[in-house]
Amino acid sequence: MAYIDYASVSKDDRVSDTDNILRIHGVHARTMRLHFDLYRELMRGPGPLTRVQREMIAVAVSAANECHY
Repeated sequence: MAYIDYASVSKDDRVSDTDNILRIHGVHARTMRLHFDLYRELMRGPGPLTRVQREMIAVAVSAANECHY
């Protein structure tokens, strides 16, 4: 699994990331906050799909892409 030293990320750019997915994407610390905000809007923002439906789509896309994470 990829590892990024999260301690080196500025406190202003850190996000709540209990599953560590964003830490892996956080190679460029200044973009981490924007990535997290986009994820939160797409997965939890208003829209016609429920959160469960959105998660199921994400799982199906990951499987189609053969993503093992």
